[in-house]
Amino acid sequence: QVQLVESGGGLVQPGGSLRLSCAASESIFNSNIIGWYRQGPGKERELVGIIRRGGSTRYADSVQGRFTISADNAKNTVNLQMNSLKPEDTAVYYCYVHHGGFPYWGQGTQVTVSS
Repeated sequence: QVQLVESGGGLVQPGGSLRLSCAASESIFNSNIIGWYRQGPGKERELVGIIRRGGSTRYADSVQGRFTISADNAKNTVNLQMNSLKPEDTAVYYCYVHHGGFPYWGQGTQVTVSS
């Protein structure tokens, strides 16, 4: 069973940047999908972006061009670089891995974008 622990959330002003990291308890190099979802206040959980096995990526339209997902296979981490943050990016961000036929979620990290 893969355990995922997110870090890097916090309070940032509009236009600012944050980098989230997700540490996996074991190698996720051969995972089918790794990525990030988020759940804003009063909203359903939604896709932020994913990396599929083979390297192709998919991002939500709302973050395309501002957010970038990367994976460090040597460190078993998945990162989310968030630039040009907007108040509507405020949410709990969850790391997600589909590995060995099963989905795994982290506990979430809060990101608040406010002046």
